[in-house]
Amino acid sequence: MAIASRSLSVLAGAVLSLAAASASAQSSGTNGSGYEVDNTGAPSGMAMAADLLIARPLGLAATLLGTAVFVVSLPFQALAGNFADPAQSLVVEPATFTFTRPLGQGVN
Repeated sequence: MAIASRSLSVLAGAVLSLAAASASAQSSGTNGSGYEVDNTGAPSGMAMAADLLIARPLGLAATLLGTAVFVVSLPFQALAGNFADPAQSLVVEPATFTFTRPLGQGVN
């Protein structure tokens, strides 16, 4: 139980750090996301690093948690006959964010 609470506090700290970094980013010379971009519109190294170190692990955690919630709710969804919406919201969207998005893009 102590490991789970420690992991949760580390995850919460990472989310708060990302929020603080996003809030304090200057808007001049940026693409509106708070991260600088070069002339081609490609994300900067800072955006890629934040994506790799913070957003992707959080996306993986969201994918795993969403999958677990989806599996637990599956009997109720079977009774209601609704599989597509919960599967899309709980599994597909977090997995797409985590695994198919180019590095550094979509990190606000």
